[in-house]
Amino acid sequence: MGFRLPRHDNAKASLSRSLSVSVPRGHFAVYVGEAEKTRFVVPVSFLSHRSFQILLSLAEEEYGFDHPMGALIIPCTEEAFVDLIGSLQCS
Repeated sequence: MGFRLPRHDNAKASLSRSLSVSVPRGHFAVYVGEAEKTRFVVPVSFLSHRSFQILLSLAEEEYGFDHPMGALIIPCTEEAFVDLIGSLQCS
């Protein structure tokens, strides 16, 4: 069961959606979605934001950190994730 994040009215974040296996230096991959997962590549700097840390804690409770997909799984809607990331980029 996923969770929902509060919606922010910021412009869409400039995230990388990537099917490529490689992740640029200073970034990490996450899979986002409740049923179908979309892969995003985000900057490591997001790890220092409290909102992102809360999101990771909720993801750990839901899935743990041992993933067969090889990346973290974030159990929220793609729209909610993009809204959260957009708010982090503006702060």
